[in-house]
Formats: sequence, structure tokens, C-alpha cells
Amino acid sequence: MKPTLFLLAAGMGSRYGGLKQLDTLGPQGQSIMDYSIYDAIQAGFGKIVWVIRRDFEEQFRTQILAKYEGHVPCELCFQSLDALPEGFTVPEGRQKPWGTNHAVLMGKDVIKEPFAVLNCDDFYDRDAFRVMAKFLSELPEGSKGKYAMVGFRVDNTLSESGTVSRGICENDEKTHLLTGVVERTKIERRNGVVQYLDDNGEDWVSIPDTTPVSMNFWGFTPDYFDYSEAYFKTFLSDPKNQANLKSEFFIPLMVDHLIKTGQATCEVLDTTSKWFGVTYPEDRPEVVAKLAALHEAGQYPAQMF
Repeated sequence: MKPTLFLLAAGMGSRYGGLKQLDTLGPQGQSIMDYSIYDAIQAGFGKIVWVIRRDFEEQFRTQILAKYEGHVPCELCFQSLDALPEGFTVPEGRQKPWGTNHAVLMGKDVIKEPFAVLNCDDFYDRDAFRVMAKFLSELPEGSKGKYAMVGFRVDNTLSESGTVSRGICENDEKTHLLTGVVERTKIERRNGVVQYLDDNGEDWVSIPDTTPVSMNFWGFTPDYFDYSEAYFKTFLSDPKNQANLKSEFFIPLMVDHLIKTGQATCEVLDTTSKWFGVTYPEDRPEVVAKLAALHEAGQYPAQMF
């Protein structure tokens, strides 16, 4: 069975100042998600599912979905603030969505096969899709609790504009299984070496260029939905999360819980892919130039769909 690509598209991109999922960045007006879907189909993914908000469903169907429906099966699901387990209600005053793993939960009714989850406003490059498709398609039928994460080499995720925040992966060197992810908020190349600023904010620590980091590209089997539903109830019941109107149920939080409780493993998949994305408006010209260069090099056709 071919795996499914599950794209997280419910955010508005507040720092970017617009709906960057629909921004035309490629030379023929392509969005970044066009490249993800093109690379996913080439890698062997058999279905595309998006999680979006209902208030831009019509625009999404017109601008996005219509392009792909003749090429690959497509489905939509919807994230809303009040999509909660029975017995739970939205805390008074809360406006912020519940986070990436809540968005993943919205796909339970339409995804019954192994699937990959990723942001649709990041460029991941084709090798990342290749390694994930290979992992998911080679899982024995009925597999449970055997997940994966694409571990991008930190050197391939740096910015020329300054420091970046990345989740540095800790994994067993023999099994390549993830043991933890440590968030580092300031990483850059200094004097020719990749370094991050340590917790005391004073010392820079050197790491190899090939150190794997998480860019939110995960692979799961359908049992992940059941685990997530159960743990989401625990998350919602926590008084700290009830009091904090901006608390979020993130994918790394869920994966970390499953690893530490022995319910699942997560293999870190190495890739040669180079990541880039649009976080701030100032990033846009550089992304446009990089995509144009990929077309000029023949990596993508002028007419992708």
C-alpha cells in the first residue's frame, strides 16, 4: 500500500503577514507545497490529505486542490478550536489553535495507511521524500509503533540571514532510534564551524555539519491517532494547560511521550536534502531565487501539474 502525504495547512503564518501556503514563489507561480506534492508523487506517495481551516476552504479548493485532483487522490480535513474529546470544552478566552498534533488528529477518519506529516510552507527537497516513502512503504502490514523522522543535516538548514532555531536530535548511533530532541534557539556557522549558544547564553558549542535536526517531517502508522487521542485528554486535563490559553499539543511532545513510555520507536532518517522556507517577509526573495535556480538546473519542469 502506498503511503499518504498529510500536509499541515491550517496556520495563517502570522509572522509572514499572510496566507503563505498559497503564496506564488516559483517561476510559473508555484507555491512551496507544489514542490512538496510533486516530489512526494515522484517518491511513491499515493494520496494527499490536507488539514485546513474551514474559513479558507473555498479559496483552497480553487487555488490548490483543483491542480492536483487529476494527478493523485486528494482529501481535506478541518482543524477547529472546538474539535475536542467528549467532556472537554474550549477554555474561556482561548483563541489560539491547539497545535500541530491536534491538527494531525483531524486526519483520523480519512487516513488508514502509513503516512508522513509535514509543514506545507517549507521546502524539504526530494531526497527527504524518497527516504520517508521508502521507510513507510517497507513497513510490514499492520505495523504499530514504528515511526520515523527525517533528520536533516544541520548544515543544510542554516540561514544566511542570521541564527536559526532547530531541534537537535539525540539518537542511538547503532540503531538510529531517536532518544530525544533538544531545542536550540541560536544556531549559526561561526568561523567556519556550526555552533549553538548554550543554555547559559554565554558559550558557543561546536557540532558537526552532519548533526541531525528535526524540521517537522514525521512518518507514522495509523495507530498514532489512537495514542494521540488518549494523550490529548491527558494534555487537556493538565491544570497548567487549562490555565495557559496558548498551550499547544505539539507532535514532538507526543512522540517524546511514546518513546519514553516504550510504546513506540522513532527512527532518524538521514537525508542529503537542503531545507529552506519563508518565515519572515524578508525571506521571500531568497526563496524565489532558489526555486528559480532549481528549475534552471532541470530539477523541476516548468509545468509541474
